Amino acid sequence: MRPPPALSVLLAGFSAMVACAAVTPSAPATASAATGGAPSATSTAASASAAVATPEPDAAVVASPMSSSATMADAASPSATADQGAKAADGSSAGATSACNEQKPQDFLIRGNFLHAHGGNERAIQYRTDTYGWFKGFGHPGPDAQPPSANVVSTTFMGLPVRMHRKVVPALACVEEEIKRSCADHPYTAHALAGIRFKNTYRGGEVTNHIFGIAIDIDPSINTCCGCVPPWNDAPRCHRPAKSEYDRMEMPECWVHAFERYGFYWLGHDVLQDTMHFEFLGDPDKILRTSDATASKPGS
Repeated sequence: MRPPPALSVLLAGFSAMVACAAVTPSAPATASAATGGAPSATSTAASASAAVATPEPDAAVVASPMSSSATMADAASPSATADQGAKAADGSSAGATSACNEQKPQDFLIRGNFLHAHGGNERAIQYRTDTYGWFKGFGHPGPDAQPPSANVVSTTFMGLPVRMHRKVVPALACVEEEIKRSCADHPYTAHALAGIRFKNTYRGGEVTNHIFGIAIDIDPSINTCCGCVPPWNDAPRCHRPAKSEYDRMEMPECWVHAFERYGFYWLGHDVLQDTMHFEFLGDPDKILRTSDATASKPGS
């Protein structure tokens, strides 16, 4: 028995509505979560896949505090860490992106400046005391002050071991990255490094940055200090004509510029002509591109 024409029309419309409901897309996972429901497993997997594919060429690197036995190999390379997210949506490489900030030494910490400023030496010492630790006999310690040695870690630079204050280790990694990138045309192999020192070797109320663990000497036997005491100022390079301070050392000028890009000051520019010596005078909280100042602070 055939249904009346009017009933046939109604049945056809009802069937069409059922078909549409069967292909209507489900609500997004975010909408489900907003209403208190849990996203489906399929939606969660799709979101995770999208997050992996999203390129992050400017991914920040936060250097976590390192133990006394930490090495630079334990911390991610500034460029390598940034590269992990530097992939385009199609899977191709988006190119290397360094996580290092370029910065200049702070003027009031440069020896040639603070020695000529009223109270400059005391100001520089107090800044280093507040930032890196209290060395007995210099500066005014704050509550629960610790010596710089309490924050010194073992690391490496250009394959050689050295002990430095943990706050400046990321800056040293930035320099190494820059040397490898920019100084290939000026090959030089370092053989000896000196970092933290536990005795002050300066006179007249000054204090060496070595006791704060923020200075590094490279190959003292061939990169000399012509303005220092013997045997350093007895080196042949100190007694022959030189066009510039760069002629007083074996290390290539390119290395100096690599250090200077990341907050280090070269004492070869000083009257001491201490060509082996680099000291970090930048802001340790600005070494790496981070969204906050946690990169170099204790407990971050």
